[in-house]
Amino acid sequence: MLSQRTRYTMRALLHLADRYGEGPVQLSEIAAAQNIPPKFLTVMLSQMRRAGVVESMRGREGGYWLAKHPKQISYGEIVRLTRGSLGLLPCASRYAYESCKHCISEDKCRLHRVMLMVRDETARILDNLSLADPVPQEMHQGPEE
Repeated sequence: MLSQRTRYTMRALLHLADRYGEGPVQLSEIAAAQNIPPKFLTVMLSQMRRAGVVESMRGREGGYWLAKHPKQISYGEIVRLTRGSLGLLPCASRYAYESCKHCISEDKCRLHRVMLMVRDETARILDNLSLADPVPQEMHQGPEE
């Protein structure tokens, strides 16, 4: 499951993507439009600035904007920056690998192999979707009853 931090970051960056090329967007606008606590948003956008995803300018006319075109920012990149990995288990992470505590050996663990498949499919989808890509409405599926 995605953390609240990751979801807030994605919503903030999507807001900036929608305003791409229009100049700085004030933090208060993003916070209000996306229902994100301003203090939390400040921390998240600072992290994205350090990662080179957004730029910022202080002052009355200041704000935040994407440092690169929305087509160049994938959902996978955002998840990795905020969560550290796309893997659901530490042993299924490509960049933050750790062996699982209290597990059998990986060559015998069927769960490990399944989670590698899930990670690879998740990466395929998230790395090929950018902030500029429209997501068709009919793809949304709510809870099943």
